[in-house]
Amino acid sequence: MGMDRKIEKKKGLRLKHVLIAVSVALLFFIIIKAFFSSGVSTYRTQADKLTISTAKTGSFKDYISVIGTVMPSTTIFLDVDEGGKVLKKVIEEGEMVKKGDIIVILENSDLNLQILNTESQLAYQSNELRNTLISMEQQKISNKQQLLNIDYELMRLKRSFEQNQTLFEKGFVSKELYLISKENYELAQQDRELRYERMVQDSIFRENQKTQMNNSLQNMQQNLQIVKQRLENLNVRAPENGQLGTLDLEIGQSIGRGHRIGQIHILDQYKIVSYVDEHYIDRVKRDLSATFERQDRQFEIEVIKVYPEVRDGRFQIDFRFSAEKPENLRTGQTYHLKLELGESSDAVLLPRGGFFQSTGGQWVFILDPTGKFATKRNIRIGRQNPQFYEVLEGIEPGEKVITSSYEMFGKNEKIELK
Repeated sequence: MGMDRKIEKKKGLRLKHVLIAVSVALLFFIIIKAFFSSGVSTYRTQADKLTISTAKTGSFKDYISVIGTVMPSTTIFLDVDEGGKVLKKVIEEGEMVKKGDIIVILENSDLNLQILNTESQLAYQSNELRNTLISMEQQKISNKQQLLNIDYELMRLKRSFEQNQTLFEKGFVSKELYLISKENYELAQQDRELRYERMVQDSIFRENQKTQMNNSLQNMQQNLQIVKQRLENLNVRAPENGQLGTLDLEIGQSIGRGHRIGQIHILDQYKIVSYVDEHYIDRVKRDLSATFERQDRQFEIEVIKVYPEVRDGRFQIDFRFSAEKPENLRTGQTYHLKLELGESSDAVLLPRGGFFQSTGGQWVFILDPTGKFATKRNIRIGRQNPQFYEVLEGIEPGEKVITSSYEMFGKNEKIELK
């Protein structure tokens, strides 16, 4: 009779055991990943689409870059002394002028008429003065003639009186005849005194009249000279040697007195004018130095004036050359200036980038050493120049930072790089 054989179970891993182990491991991985990634928003992007910079230790140069424009140190404005209509432009903008050169010729018909009236009045006044002088001379001759006649009559009456007095004392003439001759002689003396006094007063009056007319004539002559000078002022002349700048007028245009028509640049000395963002208004002061390059050479300038007014978010500063200046300077040339705001110092440097507009320099995305992802970290930035930010806290030298714009990242706190 046959006997039954016991079947033993095979030892070792079977397929179902492997499947169960893999499933458990996968489930565990999912749980762990979900646990560690829970609450962290992530943005995924290509690494080559970003700008990644490395922080480093170096010397931070505290300067800003501004545009400077060459301008003459002295500019004389051309204001019209006498109004009129533009007849001719003798010299055009940009030409060199010498002191006294006629730049613009104006015409003024009212001024010409005024000169004619003044000359006519002057001629009339001169003629009146001549007539007065002739009349005075004639009056003097007449007065002398009258005085001679009076003296002759007085002499005759005196002789008659003296004769009658002698005859009366001897009894040859009556007392009445003597008294009559005496009274006639005394009356003639008094009449001569009155006539002489009147002649003196008349002479004084004539002299005063002559003086007044002379003064009036001199005033009219001075007025005529002034009016002629006004006529000369219709020729607008260069006040100094220099270069004629803007000339703001056209032929036939009416220009009022005091109107500014242009300017003359005195080219003996130059300055450089620049406009700086109002953010730096508390740091820009006189005597700060700046540099610029031209023709492979570096030139030094210094701040000589800081204007207090802020317009359109900028304020003006003027520079002068500290030492040598470039050759062949021209008004209007521009240079890129490095304006030094302070001394250089060692610091952690981070290259400038678009991230600053999004974060204000308060935080950045710093790459993990693996380079596969970047996380958000708070930092503190100090000074900045056109190349670098000065990092005060939050970044160590050698760490890599995403410095391109963060606009695409939204509010995500982690960046995964592919």
